[in-house]
Amino acid sequence: MRQDALPLYLQIADELRRNIEESVFNVGDQLPPELELSKRFGVHRHTLRRAVEVLRQEGLVDVERGRGTFVVAPIALPIGKRVRFNESLKAQSLTPTWQVLRIVEMKADPKLSKNLKLELGKPIVLYERLGLIDDLPINISSSYFPGERFPDIATHCENYYSISQMLLKEYACDHLRWSTRISARVARPRDARLLKMPGNSPILLSESINVDQSGITIEYGVTRFRGDRMELVMDHGLDN
Repeated sequence: MRQDALPLYLQIADELRRNIEESVFNVGDQLPPELELSKRFGVHRHTLRRAVEVLRQEGLVDVERGRGTFVVAPIALPIGKRVRFNESLKAQSLTPTWQVLRIVEMKADPKLSKNLKLELGKPIVLYERLGLIDDLPINISSSYFPGERFPDIATHCENYYSISQMLLKEYACDHLRWSTRISARVARPRDARLLKMPGNSPILLSESINVDQSGITIEYGVTRFRGDRMELVMDHGLDN
């Protein structure tokens, strides 16, 4: 029901917001074209654009030049003891997919040596992926593994969708979160391009240390999340 006391563009924003909350439009969906929405609400495109801008500022939609307007309501990601990214998203009826960006062998520099508790120069394998939800890019994850602990891990990375499953099946190794540090910063140019976001947009940076069932460090992870699409929730209910 429209509230006549509100400006017309705010009434339209309210109705579109309700459509999103009621799952008429889900995360990843494209809103109907401007012309169609203008006819639906009986307004000029200028008024419609003001309404869409309200939703954009609220972080509910993203306007992509040349493509259209897409629903990008923040997605909650629980951060608990177990590293279960895919399962958490599937529980929200979301479809996570991955694109492998690179698998690189390198040697431990001072930072990697400290985080993985290795000697300088020890072999490291970097596994970097672009994460998508319903085909929308949401994060870039860089996972660093000790090469001597996990022989042939570069090959196994190509054959598994889940890192936790790979470590369990190939190395009988559990995948537990030891610590997580979360901060915010502006996206770097390469990350902004891969995440399809303006270069001055904020990201959430998550740095994690993960261990096996004996408490030995097995992974240093650095994940960059789109700040307008993700919420990181510390969930103590996942500690079992």
